[in-house]
Amino acid sequence: MANYKVNAEILEKYVPPNTQLDSYNGNYYVSLIGFMFLDTRIKGIKIPFHVNFEEVNLRFYVKYNDREVWKRGAVFISEVVSKPMIALVANTLFHEHYEVLKTKHCWEKHSDYQKVSYQWKKKNWYELSVLADINAKKIISGSEEEFITEHYFGYTKTGKNKSLEYDVEHKKWEIYNVKEFNVKTDFEDLYGKDFAFLNEAKPNSVFLVEGSEILIRDGKKVY
Repeated sequence: MANYKVNAEILEKYVPPNTQLDSYNGNYYVSLIGFMFLDTRIKGIKIPFHVNFEEVNLRFYVKYNDREVWKRGAVFISEVVSKPMIALVANTLFHEHYEVLKTKHCWEKHSDYQKVSYQWKKKNWYELSVLADINAKKIISGSEEEFITEHYFGYTKTGKNKSLEYDVEHKKWEIYNVKEFNVKTDFEDLYGKDFAFLNEAKPNSVFLVEGSEILIRDGKKVY
C-alpha cells in the first residue's frame, strides 16, 4: 500500500453522493494497493480459473453519517484484475470501475526479509514492490496505518443523488516494517490527468499488510 497525501479539491468530484471525504490529522490520502485474492467465491461458488488472482487499485477514503453513526469507507478510482468474470460481477453488482489487464506477482521469503511485488500491464508493465521485515506486528490504534487499513465499507455512485454501500468484513490486520519500496507506474495513463501529479510525488508512507479472510456483503442504497 503506497499512500499519498492529496488536496481535497482533487477528490471532491469522485465523492459518492451522501458521503464526505475522510481525513487523518487534516490530511487526505489516495492509496495505490496491490494484493492477492485467494480461494475466491462469488455468492459462495468457486468460478473455474477465477479463484486466485491479483488486484491493483487506487482508492481514497470517505465517511457516511448513518443515523448519527459515522461509517468509514473506501472509494475506488479504478481496480485492475486479469479475470473478466470478476470485473463483470463487480461492475454490475457494485457499480465499481474494474479494468481487465494482464497481472502477475512475486512473493519471496528469506531468513530476515521478504520481497513482495505486483505487476500489471497497460501500455507498459508497471510495478509496486517492497522489501520488508519477516515478522508482522500489530497496528497501533489511532495511527496513520490504522486509518488507511481499517475501512469496513465501500461506497460507489449509482445516480445523481444515490450511492451504494456494501460491507467489507475482516479481522484487524497486522503490518510489516518496510525497508525499501519501488513504485513504477504512470498515474495519468492509468487514472487520468487528475492524478498525473503523482508521477512526481513521493509516497507519504508505504505498508506491507498481512491480509485475512474477507466477506463482501450485498450492497444497499444510500440516499
